Amino acid sequence: MSLYELVGGSDGVRALVDRFYDLMDALPEAYEVRSQHPDDLTESRQKLFEFLSGWLGGPGLYVAKHGHPRLRARHMPFAISARERDQWLLCMRRAVNELVEHPQTRAHLVDAFGRVADHMRNR
Repeated sequence: MSLYELVGGSDGVRALVDRFYDLMDALPEAYEVRSQHPDDLTESRQKLFEFLSGWLGGPGLYVAKHGHPRLRARHMPFAISARERDQWLLCMRRAVNELVEHPQTRAHLVDAFGRVADHMRNR
């Protein structure tokens, strides 16, 4: 079974993305990373949903619509230090811990998100 299926398919990925951005909006400790996003998070939510769908083993929505993700290159315009990485991970870890039921799946996701977030650092 893919991670996509383990998190609940399309509905589960959408819930994870929405909770992640809701937390980013609400937590004062995520201020710096939130300030690098547009005021309206609609497009950010959609792009992360599309990316995570394929990254987790589901439909390759992002690639079909935007081409190869080139994550590091797409994030270069933003100052991402350990601080922004940690703020992003705070929100994602909380979302995962709240919404993903199976402990092994949660641990795997937290670890994988940590590696990707660390790779995005450019400062």
